[in-house]
Amino acid sequence: MLDTAEEATAKSAASCLFRGLADPSRLAILELLASQERRVVDVTKHLGLAQSTVSTHLACLRDCGLVSSRSEGRATVYSLTEPNLTRAVLAAADGLLQATGEAVSSCVNFGTRSTNP
Repeated sequence: MLDTAEEATAKSAASCLFRGLADPSRLAILELLASQERRVVDVTKHLGLAQSTVSTHLACLRDCGLVSSRSEGRATVYSLTEPNLTRAVLAAADGLLQATGEAVSSCVNFGTRSTNP
């Protein structure tokens, strides 16, 4: 069993993970990469986001250890570092959202009606 300090550290790390997943653009990027690795230009075209926006989100995901990158000629190719685990988290989130219905999206603290940043 974890002691209080270890529990706090683990909860802090989990909180950081969920904050990273909370951004709709980062979540869309992870969902896109769940099917196959992609170049930045492919992510940009598929999601309709600016290249600088995609690059910033990919850098964040890379810094968090969720994606990795490699050079391929002049392009950078991104892939999930743990594809099976990431797919499982995305599927679990989808299942939880289906089970809770509108409750999450209408939550006054975190849903679409929220005024919190």
